[in-house]
Amino acid sequence: MRLTKLKLAGFKSFVDPTSVAVPGQLVGVVGPNGCGKSNIMDAVRWVLGESKASELRGESMMDVIFNGSSNRKPVSRASVELIFENLLGRALGQWSQYTELSVKRTLTRQGQSDYFINNLKVRRKDITDLFLGTGLGPRAYAIIGQGMISRIIEARPDDLRVFLEEAAGVTRYKERRKETNGRLEDTRENLLRVEDIRQELGNQMERLEAQAEVARRYQGLNEQLVLRQQVLWLLKKREAEAERQKLSLDVERATTELEAQNAALRETEARAEETREAHFAAGDALHNAQSDMYTANAEVARLEAEIRHRRESRSQLEARLTQLEDELKHWGETAEKLTVDRQKWEETQEITKLRVEEAEAKLHEQMNIAPQVEEDHAQAQEELQRLKTRSTNGEQKLEVELTNKSHAQRALQAIIQRRERLREETGGNDAPDEMDLAEKEEELALLREELAGDQDQLQQLQQEMPQLEAQRKEAQTEVQRIERELAAGQARRAALEQMQARTQQSGKLPEWLRRHDLDSAPPLWQKIHVEAGWEEAVEAVLRERLSAIACDDPAKLDAWLHDRPEARLSVVLPGDFNFGQNFRLTVEVLSSRVRSDSPAVQAVLNDWLGQVRTAETLADALAVRADLPPGAVIVTRGGDLVSAASVTFFAPDQGEHGLLERQREIETLGEGIAVAEEKADAIREQLVMFDEQVEDKQAEMGEIRQYVADRQQRVHAVQMDVLKLSQAIERHREQKERLQEQLAELAEEEESERERDMSADERIAEIRDGLGRIRVLVHGAQTRLDECERAVRAERERNSDFDRALREAQFSLRECDGKLQDVFAQQAMAQRELNRIEKDRAQCAEQVEAAPPDVMEGALQAALEARQAAEKVLAEKRDALEAATNALRGFEEQRLRIEQGLEPLRVRIGDLKLKEQAAALNAEQFAMQLLEAGANEEALQAELGTARPPALQGEITRLTNAIAELGAVNMAALQELETATERKGYLDMQAADLNEAMETLENAIRRIDRETRDLLQSTFDTVNGHFGQLFPELFGGGRAELVMTGDEILDAGVQVIAQPPGKKNSTIHLLSGGEKALTAIALVFSMFQLNPAPFCLLDEVDAPLDDSNTERFCKMVKKMSGATQFLFISHNKIAMEMAEQLVGVTMQESGVSRVVEVDIQEALKMRDAA
Repeated sequence: MRLTKLKLAGFKSFVDPTSVAVPGQLVGVVGPNGCGKSNIMDAVRWVLGESKASELRGESMMDVIFNGSSNRKPVSRASVELIFENLLGRALGQWSQYTELSVKRTLTRQGQSDYFINNLKVRRKDITDLFLGTGLGPRAYAIIGQGMISRIIEARPDDLRVFLEEAAGVTRYKERRKETNGRLEDTRENLLRVEDIRQELGNQMERLEAQAEVARRYQGLNEQLVLRQQVLWLLKKREAEAERQKLSLDVERATTELEAQNAALRETEARAEETREAHFAAGDALHNAQSDMYTANAEVARLEAEIRHRRESRSQLEARLTQLEDELKHWGETAEKLTVDRQKWEETQEITKLRVEEAEAKLHEQMNIAPQVEEDHAQAQEELQRLKTRSTNGEQKLEVELTNKSHAQRALQAIIQRRERLREETGGNDAPDEMDLAEKEEELALLREELAGDQDQLQQLQQEMPQLEAQRKEAQTEVQRIERELAAGQARRAALEQMQARTQQSGKLPEWLRRHDLDSAPPLWQKIHVEAGWEEAVEAVLRERLSAIACDDPAKLDAWLHDRPEARLSVVLPGDFNFGQNFRLTVEVLSSRVRSDSPAVQAVLNDWLGQVRTAETLADALAVRADLPPGAVIVTRGGDLVSAASVTFFAPDQGEHGLLERQREIETLGEGIAVAEEKADAIREQLVMFDEQVEDKQAEMGEIRQYVADRQQRVHAVQMDVLKLSQAIERHREQKERLQEQLAELAEEEESERERDMSADERIAEIRDGLGRIRVLVHGAQTRLDECERAVRAERERNSDFDRALREAQFSLRECDGKLQDVFAQQAMAQRELNRIEKDRAQCAEQVEAAPPDVMEGALQAALEARQAAEKVLAEKRDALEAATNALRGFEEQRLRIEQGLEPLRVRIGDLKLKEQAAALNAEQFAMQLLEAGANEEALQAELGTARPPALQGEITRLTNAIAELGAVNMAALQELETATERKGYLDMQAADLNEAMETLENAIRRIDRETRDLLQSTFDTVNGHFGQLFPELFGGGRAELVMTGDEILDAGVQVIAQPPGKKNSTIHLLSGGEKALTAIALVFSMFQLNPAPFCLLDEVDAPLDDSNTERFCKMVKKMSGATQFLFISHNKIAMEMAEQLVGVTMQESGVSRVVEVDIQEALKMRDAA
């Protein structure tokens, strides 16, 4: 790569965009001291990535941006760009494909620093990587600034090794080793974290194994429980379906009877329908007769209206003829008037045309005179404008100078005020108390201890929360289970109570009970309590007496004799009864198995059941029947009745069957519901307690979190106070030093501003003299311009008069044309109206002759006769319709009687269907439970066997207790264990990968060290050889060498041994300044011979050299310029002579550098040509 151009803008003293061309291999930069030559070297170092302000001779990076001068404002942005020629593709990486490379850096006052390569935004590291191993860089050996020569030769051995590494090109290896080592450290940290996670995960898996075992046992028991529950539901579903099928047969029989009645009803309806059709036919005939009547009436009315219309139309036509005669007269007069108007406007048009021609001729004559006057006016105006411009420029210069003087005076005043303010700040700025800083640090330590205690307490509460949440969840689950059981029990009880109510309300008896105010009296079956298992026995004995009601007043029986019940009814009368026991049998009586809380009911039960004995089976009853007295019977548990001479087998009564059993189930369900509600209330109270505990814990955690947040805020605040105090102490020290420097700068600025004020006064006086002379010339030019303007206005007024006369004549001509067009249009319209009126008058005359008024009288008389005949037919049709209506009414009454007989039959069918629906509801309820549980009924069929509901219920209870004994079960443990196992496998693979990666990185570091060691050793030997050759060449004798200060070349330092001719010095520090400079140059050029940089910058390197040494230095530079491009700054004429191009830097404007380029070869050619 070769540097071809350097562009600067806003960088230090190069405020204007400046381009420095570097066309040759030897380019010298010359100029007086302080003109900004070294700023070019700083610009190159800065664009290559220098980030230390002191290396750029500044206090901060903002100092590289032009900060203003006496005549310039500060700029907000600095930019430096290097342009390289890359024809050989020596650039590294992706940039090798470009034949030209642009490296650019920009910086704004907001601190935004950006790097660009070929206008693509890149990182600073990308710039560094581009020049790795080339000797170029912000502090590489290819850029040698002022004083750097002495620093190189006097540098520590470790610093010299850096230059040697750059020459060897191992900086890229060191960068790779640094990155690899960083990745190795990251891999080790990742491996430690993975090992910690694996250990913690192992402990977690041991705990999850135990929980998973409990979860598996729970799943097994729960599966058995679900199976038993589903089998129970299936069994109850089958029983309910059997009951429904039986009721369905009863419904079918009742439906058959209902259909027979419906057949009779349909026959009656068919005969009624035939009669109705006859009725409809009579109605249609009546409707037709009415239509004929309406038609006749309408015809009479139409003819009468037509006669009236004809008479009115004739009158209107005669009036229209009169109107048309008047209009014809009017339009004839209008046509005559328009002919006269057309003649008048045609004459006016001819006169106006002559006026237009005359006005156009006058205007043309005037237009030939005006241009000369306008030209004179323009010349006078131009002269005045030129003089005014000179006056304005002078006034602007005067204003500028006055402004400069004002600025200088304000600057002086500001400098004086600023100096006083700085003196006040120096005296009144007290240093911060360091004792406050110590107190704040103690307070910070105490707050951190308190914060740690609060965090420990918060962690303990967070560990307690899961147990409380588990207890609350368990209580919620139990409440939900009990509520489901309650809902099922309540639904079952409601269905049973509904069936009991339907049984009580069926038949004709409820109406009779309501008439006698007995509908609220409870039936007997609601007042008795039967021993379990003997319900059917009691039903067999009492039968319809189960629905008996209690009567408190026996006198009511007399009234009932006149209004007997419509169904069988038993009444319990009040009184005390004593029924004796005269039987020899020892069999227990049925009344002992039935009890009632009502004494009257209990007495009746003793009366009805006192003669009824009980036996478990029919065989037991038959065995003792011979001992029965007359009238006594024995009832078995199944309801069979045995007397001394007969056996009556029990069959359930359709109405009263199941009353007692359902009543017992209702009572049992009520007791169970009450117990379940009490249990649910207790668990709800426990759940409320858990909720309160959780809320208390959460509130306490919230308070502690608030305490922690407050502590953290306080810690942060105290930390900020400590930081502010520390910074304040440091700022006070820096501010004190800065104030002293600013006071010295203000003194210099005050002197400069006073000189600027005096020079401004001189320029103001000179400008004012020139302005006086210009104002006299402006007055004369203004007078001439005023005369020209008056002449121009006069000519323009005459032009305006002639133009106005022409426009008026043209307007009059257009007016005449318009008026003539209007007259022509009106004449055409008048002719059209005359033609139209003649046509309308002829049509009206024809219509009057074609409409005689007496034509329609005969037709009206015929229509009146037709209407009379229609009225007679209408009367006959009305009589026929009335006869059909009477016949239809008789059939409707017969249909109503049949329908009334169907109602009791429908009620019976409805009752049967309700019972069927109740059974279907039970079956559907169990089927729904099976469906919700996702049960497979075919699979459950194999589990039925001989199972019975009580045995299944006991098994369900046993399984429920076994599940309860397991306690709290973590059902997520199985999934968590699987996840943890999978994660552990992943972590094991990750650990193996990390170990493998560590081994790979360590091998890479060893390989990099080996390659670097070999390359550095060979470079050291080569540079040492070159150094030994160049040193005698520059000094004219002597010897020099490089020596390693350690055994390991990777971290050993490099020491310079140099002995000029005739000297035996033992250390480099004993050399003179010029000898040190030559030694450093020899060392740098030795490195260049090994790894030539694209270009080399030398900033006054030859300053300490005498003429003979300078000549040898220049000779060596010329020799090396074949491989390296040199850009050097020098005040030495001998050095200037070797340059192919000279770049001059001047500072004609204070604080602003400019560049002047001179091609020496081209200058010599021009001299020779002259």
